[in-house]
Amino acid sequence: MARQHARTLWYDRPKYVFMEFCVEDSTDVHVLIEDHRIVFSCRNGDGVELYNEIEFYAKVNSKDSQDKRSGRSITCFVRKWKEKVAWPRLTKEDIKPVWLSVDFDNWRDWEGDEEVELAHVEHYAE
Repeated sequence: MARQHARTLWYDRPKYVFMEFCVEDSTDVHVLIEDHRIVFSCRNGDGVELYNEIEFYAKVNSKDSQDKRSGRSITCFVRKWKEKVAWPRLTKEDIKPVWLSVDFDNWRDWEGDEEVELAHVEHYAE
């Protein structure tokens, strides 16, 4: 059986880019965050292998990036190399894969957003 892509949501903040790989009951989860890409793989509750590889729009600080697993998804918060620079897209190439969408529930204008962003990171770190 061929690998499939996990449905992925993302949103941009001044210091971080957040990604959510939407996989319920995931097992064998592997997340590799490098300075220019992220590689995600796991199996879902039905045993189907999921795999995503994303070349980032810009360089990130992989050492100050984290991921957190819950029963419904795996959330990654990736520290931008250049803070306060908006990313018009997540991917390096100007393409939009069908499995990648903007998380409009969490998308906000940046003004006064630093405290909210810090609270988000602290919440996921717990």
